[in-house]
Amino acid sequence: MSLENVDFKKATIIDVRTPGEFSMGKVEGAINIPLDQVPTRIDDFKAIDGDIILCCASGGRSGQATMFLQQNGMTNVHNGGGWQMVAMQVM
Repeated sequence: MSLENVDFKKATIIDVRTPGEFSMGKVEGAINIPLDQVPTRIDDFKAIDGDIILCCASGGRSGQATMFLQQNGMTNVHNGGGWQMVAMQVM
């Protein structure tokens, strides 16, 4: 899904890196749900209204999480790529 029409400032940002990585730097206001927890927290994702942008260090893990959530019927999830690129869009 394209990020062209996504309002980064209104979207929920979820960082799928480990808590240790997240503590070293993050997008302001981002929620940390590590990739290995995504399958067990799918109801938390489904409870979020509006667009969800997933990020990680480089886009690989957020891409995996995006694909998993889309395969489980979610249409409002987007792979934002690396957290630093997402942070620039939120400013």
